[in-house]
Amino acid sequence: MQSAVLLALQHSGGRRERGGRRRGEAEEPETDRMKRTIIKDWKTRLSYFLQNSSNSTKRKSKKTGKQRTYFRPSPEEARLWSEAFDELLASEYGLAAFRAFLKSEFCEENIEFWLACEDFKKTKSPQKLTLKAKKIYNDFIEKEAPKEINIDFQTKNIIAQNIQEATHTCFSVAQKRVYSLMENNSYPRFLESEFYQELCRKAPITRAAQAT
Repeated sequence: MQSAVLLALQHSGGRRERGGRRRGEAEEPETDRMKRTIIKDWKTRLSYFLQNSSNSTKRKSKKTGKQRTYFRPSPEEARLWSEAFDELLASEYGLAAFRAFLKSEFCEENIEFWLACEDFKKTKSPQKLTLKAKKIYNDFIEKEAPKEINIDFQTKNIIAQNIQEATHTCFSVAQKRVYSLMENNSYPRFLESEFYQELCRKAPITRAAQAT
């Protein structure tokens, strides 16, 4: 009797194949699974960069008591990034997305160097300028630096000489070359990425749903 009941339950519940899929269900294509995995990985990285940006903003605006919230851009906003590389860099969400992309390509040091140079050029104190120049050199320029960028030997030598008496133009040549490298190589690949394509076609429903 028990065997008959068990048999009936098995038939009524539907027989499942390996992985919990019922017979007759369409198997998800391998390419779709890969896309979902890639997008999930991107979102994890993007969340990390946005969180870091948010923490930095909180420290700067601590006196005002304001808290910065980042929203997913509309498809129209995201499409603007394809018009010019500067449009992408001018968007905090876009910049974070691009950093996540560079991290996936193992060349995140390029955008980090560019950002460090942007911060360096805003430094007013001569003492801080010298300290930042040496840190940028140690992090990105010298041989076997932890985030060494790909620039020629001659440019590295010029920078090594210039930071002895640091000015706001110490890294100008190197920054322009790294910018050009990103604009001509990484930026086009970013625009073709599945993550960026999803941002362009998937419209947000509510502002609450946009928050990351």
